[in-house]
Amino acid sequence: MSPFLTITEARRLLVAKKISPLELLEELETRIKNVNPNIKAYLSWDSEQARKEALQADLSKPLGGIPIGIKDAIVVKNSPANSASKILGQFHSPYDATVITRLRAAGAFPMGRMNMDEFAMGSSTENSAFHPTYNPWDHARTPGGSSGGSAAAVAAGMAMATLGSDTGGSIRQPASLCGCVGLKPTYGRVSRYGLIAFASSLDQIGPLTHSVEDSALLLNAIAGHDPHDTTSLQLPDEDFTSEIGRDIKGMRFGIPKEYFVDGIEPGVRAAVDKAVEQLVSLGAEPVDISLPHTEYAVSTYYIIVTAEASSNLARFDGIRYGHRTKEATDLISLYEKTREEGFGPEVKRRIILGTYVLSKGHHDAYYLKAQKVRTLIRKDFEDAFKKVDFIVSPTSPETAFKLGEKTADPLKMYLADIFTLAGNLSGICGISVPCGFSQRDGVELPVGLQLLGPSFAEKTLFRVGHAYEKSIDIRRCSIL
Repeated sequence: MSPFLTITEARRLLVAKKISPLELLEELETRIKNVNPNIKAYLSWDSEQARKEALQADLSKPLGGIPIGIKDAIVVKNSPANSASKILGQFHSPYDATVITRLRAAGAFPMGRMNMDEFAMGSSTENSAFHPTYNPWDHARTPGGSSGGSAAAVAAGMAMATLGSDTGGSIRQPASLCGCVGLKPTYGRVSRYGLIAFASSLDQIGPLTHSVEDSALLLNAIAGHDPHDTTSLQLPDEDFTSEIGRDIKGMRFGIPKEYFVDGIEPGVRAAVDKAVEQLVSLGAEPVDISLPHTEYAVSTYYIIVTAEASSNLARFDGIRYGHRTKEATDLISLYEKTREEGFGPEVKRRIILGTYVLSKGHHDAYYLKAQKVRTLIRKDFEDAFKKVDFIVSPTSPETAFKLGEKTADPLKMYLADIFTLAGNLSGICGISVPCGFSQRDGVELPVGLQLLGPSFAEKTLFRVGHAYEKSIDIRRCSIL
């Protein structure tokens, strides 16, 4: 059995009884035992529980018998939930996130905890409190982040699919760097209940998969209104696979001048330009557009995201659960020492920045102004989508960079998400699809094509992404 079996292919084998859910799981377990020591995509694995759920799988359900890897920021009942941070100590979740409940209702089951940047703060998975994850294409390089473990597991054939979370590109960027498909749904499309919060107005859970069709199948399972999440939207039920297989003739796509600028890795630019030509050959029409407030997106994002992080992470204080310092002498020192010991450097940096921009005398100058610019960025996309059906760009300005290459310069690391974070600020949907390779330091590395659609246009992205995917030869990582 191929380690790069898609959900669609696995379901055919399961339904035809050519393989059982337990046999499928055992194949993956063998792959994980052989490969994960070199990739370190998994933080933990509950083999006994996974086997129990495989034996009970209902093959009549849409995802019956399919195991799904889960990012460590998404809680699963009785499983560790650390968000790759020491501050949560030995915490195990007493409940399932809504997306886990919905996966089980569709017949799938959770399979292992995936490594990530601590509290999803990072673009390289080097900020994990436990260990970095390595890119399957080159172990000297990062898989991206913050959902780096989720992307690396799929790319290395250690999972058919995983769930990640995307706050500023944390699904799409690692999907690009690892060579898999990564979807950020429209904000409010998928419940955030049970997602350990980073920035509540930006976070969104989504799938990482081998194929566009698999991404649509998973969104079918996890999307929908949830009364536990006040930001969850009440929308009509949809079959996100319904437009897969349709051609894209006559569709118009925008090419934003602000996303095709100097500084993009030449091989990335060449691969994306070739992808644009391929979309044209499939009958789509390119349109030059402008997103004029793009230049303010990075600074706007890092004001809003740090402010929300500072607020959300205030709950981790050593009082109710998780790590508690043994060095405290009074209540204040308990707070200070617990947080000093429990949080890593990047998390501390963002808490300090966020506290500053929310403080008296700075709130209006920074946070309020950033929210106003966010509105302008959202309007840029609204105006663009009056002219085009979707927008294309590189997912990342570069391929996978070396471990340690950017850790000494946070600003360089922050720019890794320059083409993705505006999608979170505006709440629209986006997907990264593999579109080729770029030579970097003599190593051939995957490149991702980003497709952005207006809010609630996931079916458009799946239609376009699938048409493009089927028209090219996508090479999988040959790691053993």
